[in-house]
Amino acid sequence: MISRFLRMLYLVFFLGGTSALFSQQKTNPDLIRPKMQWFEDAKLGIFIHWGIYAVDGVDESWSFYNKKISWETYMSQLKRFSAARYNPDDWADLIATAGAQYAVLTTKHHDGVALWDTKAHHYSIPKNTPAAKDVLTPFYAALRKRNIHTGAYFSLIDWSHPDYPAFIKDSTRYQIKDDPQRWQRFRTFYQSQLSEIITHINPDLYWFDGDWEHSAAEWESEKVRGMILKRNEGAIINGRLAGYGDYDTPEQNVPVSRPKYNWWELCMTINNNWGFQHADTNWKTPSQIIALFADVISHGGNLLLDMGPQEDGTIPQPQRHVLTELGTWNKKHAAAIFGTSAGIPQGHFYGPTTLSKDSTTLYLFLQGQTAGQIMIKGLDNSIQRITVLGSNQQLSHKVVGKISWSPVPGLVYIDVPQGVQDPYMTVLELKLDKPVRLYRGRGGFE
Repeated sequence: MISRFLRMLYLVFFLGGTSALFSQQKTNPDLIRPKMQWFEDAKLGIFIHWGIYAVDGVDESWSFYNKKISWETYMSQLKRFSAARYNPDDWADLIATAGAQYAVLTTKHHDGVALWDTKAHHYSIPKNTPAAKDVLTPFYAALRKRNIHTGAYFSLIDWSHPDYPAFIKDSTRYQIKDDPQRWQRFRTFYQSQLSEIITHINPDLYWFDGDWEHSAAEWESEKVRGMILKRNEGAIINGRLAGYGDYDTPEQNVPVSRPKYNWWELCMTINNNWGFQHADTNWKTPSQIIALFADVISHGGNLLLDMGPQEDGTIPQPQRHVLTELGTWNKKHAAAIFGTSAGIPQGHFYGPTTLSKDSTTLYLFLQGQTAGQIMIKGLDNSIQRITVLGSNQQLSHKVVGKISWSPVPGLVYIDVPQGVQDPYMTVLELKLDKPVRLYRGRGGFE
């Protein structure tokens, strides 16, 4: 992943924020809408950061770039990466259990170490580690057996490659303007590796990273997009291809209000780091992850939740626990999650909401052990039935404050008794008389 601080500075000072970033998008949302449908409906993906950095539990690539350790020390982890307990079917089963509809694996991070048997003369798990095997291909096969969409993370930058300009934070090998032939050699190299992914894996989704170091012209982003779509016209590309992606993908920071982009995805760690780190035990709880997930889908986005396997391929138990509990909750409340649309605007209800595709069913997400009365404001619909999702429990409601001559709807109060609560987050299903209509005026001030 990129440095959060550097990316923030880049967006704020050079692009004027994320809205400026997306004003430069080269893709037409109307032309890609059909292929984006599965992504919009998916809601949950699993991100997997796995590489040699798991051996010593250091920051993936950034640890040597930022000079926490030397590049030589970082690369010495190659000799100890075993993948001895790697079981791609187990990984795929866990992802399916979580309810995820797609998964994205780091095929190559900024350190340049490929997880497959690349034909390029460069570092890879099969050629340079005791694992001595392609760990990429069997994972994608396992996902496809379970009808889970496949995603490939690919770093455009490669700080280990001798023809890449950047090396460590305050040191560069050369300037492109001074040696364009050397830069062309690197472009040929990285595009040949990407061609291997395109040809042999053909993922449903490409998750690029590192575009901030060069312009779209320098990366040849338009050419790269063309390479991908020539092989698979339905492939989805994330927003880190210097303007030639299909959707935005912020990381770690949860939006307060709904983003204005057509499609977006929040990538988030289960603890504080992307890859496995022995000392990082600051695990988010299932309750926190579920609340975060509900908030993201309420705002029309997807959650790409990260897990970081150990160097031998073992998934740490705290990560398994979170994903298993999330899956149990997802299965119970699937109708309110998968295939839904963003909910009603904030202010109408104090909590996350989603809507059915036809907008005739409204779902309300209640944090924790909420009991008593909850309120909806400005709902210009009649409610036909209220059910606690995952049960047959019917709830009562009443409308108060409705004035016959006023266009302003009354306040809807719903009685939520004790005993119906989900351990993590209760969801109510409201069947409406027609597609949702909301009063957005100024009430008595009009």
